[in-house]
Amino acid sequence: MAFMPNQSIKMSRDASIHSWPGSYYINSEKRWVSGTLSLTRTTLRFTSEQNQESLASLRLSHIMEIKMESSSFIFSTLTVLEQGNIKHWFGSLRPCRAAVYHVLEHFWRERLLSPTEPHGAEAPLSKGQELISLISGAQRRLDDTGKVLNHQGEQFDNMIQGLDKIESDLNVADKLLCELECPSWWPFGKLPWKSHQQAKSEVAAKAAYTKRAGKGQKVITSIPAIVSSSGISGDIKPGSLMVLVSSLELRDANGQLLHHFDKEEVDDIRVHNPYEISVRQRFIGKPDICFRVLSARMVEALSVLEMQYKKKMEFTCDYAAFQLTPATTPGSPEGGGNIWSAGHGQDTEVPVEVPAGELTQLQLHVLQPIVTEAEAQELKQMLQQLKNLALEAESELERQDEALDVLTSSTDHATMNINRHTRRMRKLL
Repeated sequence: MAFMPNQSIKMSRDASIHSWPGSYYINSEKRWVSGTLSLTRTTLRFTSEQNQESLASLRLSHIMEIKMESSSFIFSTLTVLEQGNIKHWFGSLRPCRAAVYHVLEHFWRERLLSPTEPHGAEAPLSKGQELISLISGAQRRLDDTGKVLNHQGEQFDNMIQGLDKIESDLNVADKLLCELECPSWWPFGKLPWKSHQQAKSEVAAKAAYTKRAGKGQKVITSIPAIVSSSGISGDIKPGSLMVLVSSLELRDANGQLLHHFDKEEVDDIRVHNPYEISVRQRFIGKPDICFRVLSARMVEALSVLEMQYKKKMEFTCDYAAFQLTPATTPGSPEGGGNIWSAGHGQDTEVPVEVPAGELTQLQLHVLQPIVTEAEAQELKQMLQQLKNLALEAESELERQDEALDVLTSSTDHATMNINRHTRRMRKLL
């Protein structure tokens, strides 16, 4: 059978973010039907297991309420109230009803709180709005890059300070070695300056560690998420993902720490789709620690994670299904607007032939400006902000290049002095 492009587009647009086996109550027939409940970018759909027929398809923007209820026919059900006071009943959900509820409520609430959600469910974005969304995404990416560059510059500054302290200590060591090589008196017993130097070095090391720990706790971004521990069925709870300068933290809805990953402890981050990742720490001789994180705002964290954990990021084959969508994919370089503006189930408009006598409306539409004056003004301001961010990033990179030159020369000089002092101490033994 010949390949149909429209079929590919339809599949990519309907790619499932998450799905659960369960049952759906058909009110007209007064019976339950087994099947699969699936969540996509814009819809909640239930497909029957027997003939793969779509029994219910609800747009997230039309949902009024999601509740956990009990039924006289089956206990532990999940109900979804749609516009028009239409209630849909879902039961026998696996791994459990609470897990499904947390995921659905998270995506539904994030859609309601989305600032770029158009008032009409089918309202298409104008060219000006598309450009604004695209530039806004680029601005966020550049802003995240600036934060990482700033942290990198702070690390360089700390390294230079550390090398300066090493150089100072080496000067002290040089003076002490000179006294040992040419003693004016015979050094019986313990050296008088040794305990003082040890105490001083311990205090300095503790202060340096405290300073580094404080800087490592700086939060780059934090997003609401659904967190689950892999291997524990049904252990799904609402919480948040925090990306810090030198670590990752998973917290519950009350802000309590669930797990802390230091940067060097993270072995891999698998990106299952633009909304779901898994973070793993491997062990030898005991089970790995792995958490799955699902969030409607995952795109905000992915841009930072790709910079901080570039060599540890793995994109699964399921991720390609979302990349094929004709709408803007969250986290893609082409546009980083809000995920809900990435497609509303709209079909691409195809130009059609218009009879000669019916050109009036078409001509009026063509005469309308593609970008309004207000949109052009906003675009101008955003482009100016982008330019300023780019210039700041360029100046920071130039400063870091100079810092790298200083680090290289200071490291070489310190290495040479350490080797020279080592040879002198061996001669004293």
